[in-house]
Amino acid sequence: MSAVLTGSPLSGRVAVVTGASSGIGEATAERLAALGASVALLARRADRLDAAVARITDRGGTAVAVPTDVTDRNAVDRAAAVVRERYGTVNLVHANAGVQLVSAVHDLAVADWDAQIDLNIRGVMYTVQAFVRDLETAATAGGPADLIFTSSIAGSRVLERYQVYAGTKAYVSHLARQLRTELGPARVRVSAVEPGMVDTEFTDHVADADVARLRADLVKRIEVLQAEDVAEAVAFVASVPRHVNVAAVTILPTEQVI
Repeated sequence: MSAVLTGSPLSGRVAVVTGASSGIGEATAERLAALGASVALLARRADRLDAAVARITDRGGTAVAVPTDVTDRNAVDRAAAVVRERYGTVNLVHANAGVQLVSAVHDLAVADWDAQIDLNIRGVMYTVQAFVRDLETAATAGGPADLIFTSSIAGSRVLERYQVYAGTKAYVSHLARQLRTELGPARVRVSAVEPGMVDTEFTDHVADADVARLRADLVKRIEVLQAEDVAEAVAFVASVPRHVNVAAVTILPTEQVI
């Protein structure tokens, strides 16, 4: 999909991407920078962030690594201050950080439940609270302002053993719809990108043997999405004219039917 957008349609934008040390977040940060945005990469793994920033700057882009645990509200606030000092008011936020830990409910994997709720819900809300006023300020000043969430088709599908993960993603998709009622009148665009099967390290975190086997079989059987495909969707959402809000995007592998 990288041929869809060319040039520098995001020139002058200040973007924050959470979960930027791998997968969709890493690919999105690199794509936004390639399109002209100044990008702050937030995640816990500083070495991975530094490597991504090096790739971006080597290609002529502008980026900064801000190691952050988004489940720590104070840490997110400190990161926001760093970004503002470096680049000014943030006008594009990709709340992408998340984790998928799949198990049967009777396994009582409570620690995994907590981890998903902490990152997929609390981390998202802490990201919103840290940057929503920036977005409102940018919109008031007459420029584009985008709050884009990474959700999942799991939020609207019934998938065995995905109960907590699916619940968190249903929350994210509905949060985007709810926030549009408040932020839309202020000309802040709110969007949810809902991918299907993506070939990222998420797959490596599936401890349930049956689910891991099914996912591995699916990857072998069909051509699944790559992180760059989702990154292109995020870039498109942020690049349309200011009066256009692509409120939700479901992006699936052509052969994925569930």
